Amino acid sequence: MKVLLDTHCWLWMLEDSEKLSAGARALVRDPEHELFFSAASAWEIAIKYAQGKLRLPQPPSTFVPHFMTAGGVGALPILHSHTLHAGNLPPHHRDPFDRMLIAQAQVEELTVLTADAVFGKYDVAIHWM
Repeated sequence: MKVLLDTHCWLWMLEDSEKLSAGARALVRDPEHELFFSAASAWEIAIKYAQGKLRLPQPPSTFVPHFMTAGGVGALPILHSHTLHAGNLPPHHRDPFDRMLIAQAQVEELTVLTADAVFGKYDVAIHWM
């Protein structure tokens, strides 16, 4: 299965947080699954870090690429097809980063690992936390 990690899930995965369910832990540790991290999530992390809303041991420019590589997580760039698709989504979710993840998951046929219940309002495959 190809899995797109929601921003909070990727951060929890790095922390080995108890917020990840046993099923979510099994999913991210299973080498049969291909994990992806969106450029939208990296952008979200960079913005929250700059605003002082997110603490990291290193600046995002070092932290994100290092832990993507260390965790074997693939990069998912933002394409024009993703942005145009996001503009056509129903307005269930107001967060632009999450709307982009939903659009990317739909266009690329990815399952999203998330704890965000609003994702369930969209036609997208979800693995719940």
